[in-house]
Amino acid sequence: MKRKPYLNAWNATYRFIGTALWVGNLLLATLGELNAKEPEVAAVPAQIDASFAHLADRSKPSMRWKAETPAQHQQWQQNLHPVVVDLLGKMPDRVPLEVKWSEEKSFDTYTRHKIYVRTEAAYWAPVYYFVPHHRAAPLPAIVCLHGHSGIVPYIGEAKNAHEEAKIRDSQLDYAVYLAKHGYVTAAINVRGWNETAGNQDSGVKNLRRSCTQVTMDSFLLGMTPQGLRCWDAMRVIDFLQSRQEEVDPDKIGVAGLSGGGTLSMYLPVLDDRVKLAMIAGAFSTYRSSIFPIRHCICNCLPRIMQYAEMDDVVALYAPRPVLLINGVEDPIFPIAGAREGLETLQQVYKLLGKPDNIQADFFDGGHAWSNNKTLEFLAQHFGLPTTPPSQ
Repeated sequence: MKRKPYLNAWNATYRFIGTALWVGNLLLATLGELNAKEPEVAAVPAQIDASFAHLADRSKPSMRWKAETPAQHQQWQQNLHPVVVDLLGKMPDRVPLEVKWSEEKSFDTYTRHKIYVRTEAAYWAPVYYFVPHHRAAPLPAIVCLHGHSGIVPYIGEAKNAHEEAKIRDSQLDYAVYLAKHGYVTAAINVRGWNETAGNQDSGVKNLRRSCTQVTMDSFLLGMTPQGLRCWDAMRVIDFLQSRQEEVDPDKIGVAGLSGGGTLSMYLPVLDDRVKLAMIAGAFSTYRSSIFPIRHCICNCLPRIMQYAEMDDVVALYAPRPVLLINGVEDPIFPIAGAREGLETLQQVYKLLGKPDNIQADFFDGGHAWSNNKTLEFLAQHFGLPTTPPSQ
C-alpha cells in the first residue's frame, strides 16, 4: 500500500530534526571539552642541574683520605696514586731530549731565551727560559704554567694599556717576578694556546686557543689534556736538569694560575722531581667548582669524582711543600671549598710531622695570582733570600 504523501514528508522532517539534534549535542560536547580547565602540569624536576646534583650527592668519592697513622697514610697513597695516574691518561712515547734555541733578549737582571723542547716525536713545546744574571751557584728553578689568557701576559708583554692593567692587577707575570728575585724560571707555552693552537675554540676571538680539540682528541686516544700538558712540563724538567751550571737539579718547583694551577696540582703526582708546588686560582673542591660551574672543558678529568677530591690529589705528594693561593672573591673556585680542602690537608701534614709544609694565601681579591707569600715560601724551602740579589 502506498504511503500518503504527508506521511513521507513527516518522516523526512523527523529524520532531519533527529540528525540535527545529534550533531548539535556533539558540537556542545566538543565545545565543553575545549572550554574545560586544562590540568595543571605536574611539579617535577626536569632540568639537568637537579639531576646531576642528585647523582653527585649519591656518589661519594670512594678513596677519600681518612688515615689516622703515617702507615695508614702511606697505604692510602699507594692505593690512590696509581688510580689518579691512570685517570690522567696514556702518555706519548718518550724521545731523546732535544732543544732548539730560537731567540735571546737581555733585561736588567735576567736574560730571557725562547727555546723549543721536543716532548714527543711530533711536538716541540715553546718555552720562555729566564736566567738571572747574578749566579754564585746553580739556582732553584720554577716551571711556570699559564692560564686561559695564553702565554703572552704571563711573560709580562702587553699590546695596550688594558692588557698592562690586567697583568698588573692579576699579577700574571710571576715567571718574570720570580726571575727578578733570583730564580730560574721556565714559562711554558702550554699545549693548545698561541703558536701551538689548532682548531680555534668556539666563541674565542682575541686569542689563539684550541682547548676543545686538545680535550676531545686526547679523550679519544685514552689521554687527557692535563696529562699531556703535564708530560710537556716533565720534559721541560728534563731540560732544566740538563742545565747544571744554571739550575740546581734538586730544587725544582712548579707554579701556575687557573688552568696552570690545575696543572700545578697534578704535576707532582706524576713527577717526584717537583719538590714544591704553588697552586693559584684552581684549588677548591670538584663538587663546588668544576662540577657545577661553567669551566673550560680542559679542566675536566674524567671519573676523578668517583675516587677523590682535590685535597686528596694534593695529599698524594704530602709532605712536599704546597702553597695554596686563592682569592676570597674568586667566582669559579669558591673559597669555601678551598678552606674545606685546606682543613683536610692541615690534618694530613700534621699527621706526617710537617705542618709548616702546607700554607695558604687566601687574599682579598678574585681569580688572580698573589705574591703575598711566594718569596717567603720559596725562601723557607729553597733557601734563597726574599730580596733580589745584588748585581
